[in-house]
Amino acid sequence: MIIGLVGKPSSGKSTFFKATTLAEVEIANYPFTTIEKNEGVGFVKVKCADKEFNVRCNPRFGYCLNGIRFIPVQLIDVAGLVPEAHLGKGRGLAFLNDLNQADALIHIVDASGSLDAEGNPVESGSYDPANDIRFLEIELDHWYLSILKKGWEKFARKIRQEHGSMIKALGEQLGGLKVNEKMVEETVNKLKLPEDFMLWDDSHLLQLSTELRKRTKPMVIACNKIDCPGAEERFSRLKKEFPDLLLVPCSGIAELMLKEAARDGIIEYIPGEGDFKMLQEEKLSEKQKKGFAFIREMLGKFHSTGVQDVLNIAVFELLGCIAIFPGGVNKLEDKDGNILPDCFILPRNTTALDFAFHIHTDLGKNFVKAIDVRRKLPVGKDHLLKHRDVIEIKTSK
Repeated sequence: MIIGLVGKPSSGKSTFFKATTLAEVEIANYPFTTIEKNEGVGFVKVKCADKEFNVRCNPRFGYCLNGIRFIPVQLIDVAGLVPEAHLGKGRGLAFLNDLNQADALIHIVDASGSLDAEGNPVESGSYDPANDIRFLEIELDHWYLSILKKGWEKFARKIRQEHGSMIKALGEQLGGLKVNEKMVEETVNKLKLPEDFMLWDDSHLLQLSTELRKRTKPMVIACNKIDCPGAEERFSRLKKEFPDLLLVPCSGIAELMLKEAARDGIIEYIPGEGDFKMLQEEKLSEKQKKGFAFIREMLGKFHSTGVQDVLNIAVFELLGCIAIFPGGVNKLEDKDGNILPDCFILPRNTTALDFAFHIHTDLGKNFVKAIDVRRKLPVGKDHLLKHRDVIEIKTSK
């Protein structure tokens, strides 16, 4: 699973990326600090199953804090996008192509209104962040359109002459964007496009591109810098202006400060929580103490920095995924003695058989039944798994 971070220059993408991954990236308040994409590992959080079985887990991947399991997901931070990026402005096409394999997008928006459309500093509040939401959707739609229109007329004539399927051909042409044949067929029917694809004009192709983009690159909007003056008011306006979009208030810099302090043993902090515990306050300067006091006040207002919420929304709401723990009724350990070592992120509507194949092909091929470990009940291959299920797979070998 790959989550892409997008937004205009200096909106806080690199800070957000570092706050989620603690990777070393360059952070500066000027356009195009990031040129090559940054890749790293972030974590979504779920309630761990260990306390229900009165054990302590030993994750092989990710980690667990006080009964909260953090499961790794891949993140890509691409360079800032500016209006007309799809026309190549600001190396936009190269940056957009970095997002090909992303399953979902997080759009980092500067909610403080202190950057113009191209990421240059302006007087705080003088720029309307609603413009950023509009322009990015336009750029993404035209990016899909540019791929769709490559040699469109020649492409369409060839399919007509060879009596081929336009649906199948488009599925193959857009496969690099995670579009498949079924999606194309459903979208064409939804839009009621002309049966004769030779009649499709630019407006039809743009409609098709927009719908396929929404399906294959669903997006949550992280309204960053919510701790800056006036940002809360602008966030409220954005929610009213875009009622159908997922908007989350957040502060990447606050999350980064808390994560780094926790790493250094200065505080105790669980990402996504609404407070933290000071451990070594005596080592802090007065300026640092004021900084933590400011963050604590912000947490009291918004209940978290919002960064962890954004990641969880992307994976569990936008993509509709669920977390499943492999385990046994009589034994929760693996062969090395690790307790509940794994937790997998899987699509909604995953069956017990799907889960078996996900763990290992041999488990799927030799599947006999699965056991819901909590209820100690056997379930069949077509049983739909639920979020946080603990499942044991029984095989014929």
